[in-house]
Amino acid sequence: MEKCDLSKCAGFLVEDKLSELIDITVGLRPGMPTWPGSGGVELTRTMQLEKGDFSNVSRLGCDVHVGTHVDAPKHFLEDGSTVEELPLEVMVGPCFVAYLPDVVEITGEVLDDLHLPFGTKRLLLRTRNSELWAAGSTEFRSDYAALTAGGAQWVVEQGIDLIGIDYLSVQCFDDSGVTHRILLEAGVVILEGLNLADVQSGDYELICLPLKLVGAEGAPARVVLRRLTGVEEKSARGGML
Repeated sequence: MEKCDLSKCAGFLVEDKLSELIDITVGLRPGMPTWPGSGGVELTRTMQLEKGDFSNVSRLGCDVHVGTHVDAPKHFLEDGSTVEELPLEVMVGPCFVAYLPDVVEITGEVLDDLHLPFGTKRLLLRTRNSELWAAGSTEFRSDYAALTAGGAQWVVEQGIDLIGIDYLSVQCFDDSGVTHRILLEAGVVILEGLNLADVQSGDYELICLPLKLVGAEGAPARVVLRRLTGVEEKSARGGML
């Protein structure tokens, strides 16, 4: 029996795993949709090779809630923890992606009708919002789909540790902030600004790594999903999260 070169086999395994990754991050760029009042995104070249400089160097200017980002409790709670204190183990692990194409206000009743797999700890909601990212929309839309306060309470009662949504806020545009506070007071990590346009409903592994901005109430993040194998999917559905 021919022996396998472990270094080559490992390489194939890594390549195979990487090929299963789905990038659900919205790219940061000037002119992208941002929350009203935001300064937007500015990417300025401060050094340029073509001008004789030693290298190309750019400066990024933006608030921490642009594009794909996480909210820490400090965002709405005066004594809340900041983004570098968020537990990484909550932002990495099995998750369930649910598809709600015809819903604008995501209530507890709507979420209950999803019949999530037992033990779901991380829930990402794909709505009609993702079509805006896919279409390259540049204007902010206030009619986006989002959680109601009742939906947030449902998330807390179900013991979900992370909730993700595919627009710039987990709460409705005219919400006073109660939805955020319900989630953050319960320690639920909020992940906003996802692009789930190419993601089918089902079980995945979530990998969400926000920038370690010390003292900040939120941070941009690179977020990917990995398709689970049959065995992994059975484990996730069995509540081993």
